[in-house]
Amino acid sequence: MLLDLFSPDAPAVEAPAEQEPKRATAGPLRPKSSSILSPLIADPDGVLFLDIETTGLSRYYDYVTLIGFGIGGEYNVVLAGEDPQPFLAALTRARSVVTFNGSGFDLPFLEDTIPGIEWPRHHVDLRYACRAIDRTGGQKEIERELGINCREGIEEVDGAAAVILWHRYMRGDRSALRQLIEYNRADVQAMGLILDHVVSERAGADLFLRTDDLRRLCSATLRRRGTAALLAPLPSPPTHLRRVVHFVDLFRGTPAEMATIVGLDLTGSAERPSGFAAMRGSVAETATLGTDEAILEAVFAAAPDLVSIDSPLCLPVGRTRVTDDDPTRDEAGIMRVSERILKKRGINVYPCLLPSMQRLTERGIRLAQAIRERGIPVIECYPGAAQDIMGIPRKGAGEEWLKLGMSEFGVTGPFTFQKVNHDELDAITCCLVGSFHLAGRTEALGGEGEEPMMVPVI
Repeated sequence: MLLDLFSPDAPAVEAPAEQEPKRATAGPLRPKSSSILSPLIADPDGVLFLDIETTGLSRYYDYVTLIGFGIGGEYNVVLAGEDPQPFLAALTRARSVVTFNGSGFDLPFLEDTIPGIEWPRHHVDLRYACRAIDRTGGQKEIERELGINCREGIEEVDGAAAVILWHRYMRGDRSALRQLIEYNRADVQAMGLILDHVVSERAGADLFLRTDDLRRLCSATLRRRGTAALLAPLPSPPTHLRRVVHFVDLFRGTPAEMATIVGLDLTGSAERPSGFAAMRGSVAETATLGTDEAILEAVFAAAPDLVSIDSPLCLPVGRTRVTDDDPTRDEAGIMRVSERILKKRGINVYPCLLPSMQRLTERGIRLAQAIRERGIPVIECYPGAAQDIMGIPRKGAGEEWLKLGMSEFGVTGPFTFQKVNHDELDAITCCLVGSFHLAGRTEALGGEGEEPMMVPVI
């Protein structure tokens, strides 16, 4: 899915002969983060600061929206759908690449996006460089600790907001793209200032006298170039990259078209009400319900063809009970195969028998059994994964974005104009996973002897 995000017509970029010794060997050999600072000090103009923006954290389901990079005191961007040549050309100039958490995120994401990308041999991941000087946490937390302030006007923008800015841009709001670029530029600018602090702390006496050029580069304000320039015209959004799917198009002529499906965004106890949705065809009605009795009464009253529950519905193979005093705990663990698969795909999911999840897992299994005893099929789902796959912003983006995503997909009902909470909207997502399932468009994640978790296939 990711390979066509950037223009396939980009010319191959070859390093000049004199730069060849700097390059990694042929192929996408990813450089590990190094604690050595001397290459940065020796060639400040060859330091490339790199930060990407994406539609989410999963390399399996999400894609790169923006590549931001600074080199030689200049900052530029490449957007999804554009020719990546400016970025690749900058890489050929680079002796070192500097990131924050690039080892686990930026570099592997870009390797999936641009096949055959080649990196400089030297990489400093500031996340690890900061740990060496007893600075831990995320980039913005470290910025606050060090008194770095380069986010004027975008103080409230974070990673989740950056995803929403891209969604706004893809729907025609070019000002959102400008804000996204400025957010990325601030990240890249702050990397330089963090690196300056790392150098000042870690450069030994023999290196410190030669750090002036690097430290000047790190502390200087980056000059905006290309699309990043404040007055540069902004391109039209690459709408061909936007995943557009609709209920009618997907489910016409399938059992899902007119089915009645109940979705439950279950909580671990009655004290915190659960989200409930009943969807008949593409029309959804929602509620919040507390006790098991209230939930079962609503489910049976709806007379559904299928119930889709956001809760673990089985234990890891070998486990006999949810609590930590289970004698098989050490051998069988607390995580199922389905959860391990989602973790590998970059989808954050909690192990089903984590202490905070035990009551939910026990309740889900209990309710599923009671529903099945009435002859009603039940499946397990995970709304967050489903929303990622469908290209719908998660609940962290805000209620209005979830509503918009549901409406664009073709779901209607009172939720579109009434006040509802995130749990009710996630319950609608559970219903949609049920629709995919009845239409034969789900992937069953799980291991042998384990009840599968169903995720949509588009």
